[in-house]
Amino acid sequence: MQTKLTLNDGNVIPQFGLGLYQLPEGTETQNIVKTALELGYRHLDTAHAYQNETSVGQAIQDSEISNSEIWITSKLWPSDYEQAPEAIERMLKRLKVEQIDLLLLHQQVGNYRKAWIALENAVKEGKVKSIGISNFDGERLVDLFNFADIKPSVIQVETHPYHQQVELREFLKPYGTKIESWYPLGHGDKNLLEEKIFKKMAKKYNKTVAQIILRWHIQEGIIVFPRSTQKEHLAENINIFDFELSCSEIKEIRKLNKKQPYFTMTYEEQEKNFLSWKLED
Repeated sequence: MQTKLTLNDGNVIPQFGLGLYQLPEGTETQNIVKTALELGYRHLDTAHAYQNETSVGQAIQDSEISNSEIWITSKLWPSDYEQAPEAIERMLKRLKVEQIDLLLLHQQVGNYRKAWIALENAVKEGKVKSIGISNFDGERLVDLFNFADIKPSVIQVETHPYHQQVELREFLKPYGTKIESWYPLGHGDKNLLEEKIFKKMAKKYNKTVAQIILRWHIQEGIIVFPRSTQKEHLAENINIFDFELSCSEIKEIRKLNKKQPYFTMTYEEQEKNFLSWKLED
């Protein structure tokens, strides 16, 4: 049975879902979402920057599953921050919903304070259920938490066995903020996927290495949504709820932490690249 987590605002979020990064607008994405929903996926992670929200919304509308059973996470891009209320209205229309389950600020550049106020207002107006951030770190992370009246329910960051975000998780504990992982399988790093302990566990539980790593995220209390376009991989990824890693195995995986991110863009590079990127609605 799939697991769920209770956020610091009381809302309950499916812990496992489908990442929709780099999936194109159109029939292909609609079919992938349709297949995922048929396989039991109930959490979809999209963003304005992914440019596929319309397809996601259409696939949900075409399914026979109630909107109330599907959790949608989306994100505002920095070019949305100055006019965030209007951007949220457009997002609701693209997704064909009356309320977004979780809305994140996608990057830590731009006027994120102004955008956060808009997110808080959207919660009060019932347009958004939960709010959070993505890719914030350092002084901007601390500033946002100090500034916010409604503390982030979620932060989405790169997280995997080589980069376990131990310090961040300690920082978040007093706030009850959950981590959502992107690059949960280490960006496909061969070294990670061929670690001996993963192969040993995979053999023991009759699972793949990817399933072992995804299961580790689940047991660490991390929200995870691997990306896949193939039905067999979609089915494989979600098949992680019929076994449990032991405490000693979890500890062994924790020893792999190298604080090694694959995304290494500096804040200055983020400002230069992300602030100049204007998105179409």
